[in-house]
Amino acid sequence: MARISGINLPDNKKIIYALCYIYGIGPNLSRVIIKSANISADKKAKDLTPEEISKIQNLIDHDYKVEGNLRREVTDNVKRLKEIGAWRGTRHSRRLPIHGRTKTNSRTTRGNVRKTMGSGRKPTAQKT
Repeated sequence: MARISGINLPDNKKIIYALCYIYGIGPNLSRVIIKSANISADKKAKDLTPEEISKIQNLIDHDYKVEGNLRREVTDNVKRLKEIGAWRGTRHSRRLPIHGRTKTNSRTTRGNVRKTMGSGRKPTAQKT
């Protein structure tokens, strides 16, 4: 089992998709990392040699913010928005959507769940 940046990668997946289990690495960034490490994109995570794992680990450590560092940066940014009293900060503190159509997209967060039109109907009377 390959372990990169403190995350156990799933063995049965290709390395491109397995790297996406690391917070901060998506499909496009994983392709860039694999290409710069000169590793075949068709390899599965269980088939990686220790040298290839160390190459990937070194690339990620030196060039990208992932896992704990990235999470800390995101929480610091949100905390800063809350402290300065920005609109986005107040939306974060109330756990409401920050962007977009907030009338309809925040119904579940506000506790205002509406069903579809016919969902509350009683069953029709039985034929006699």
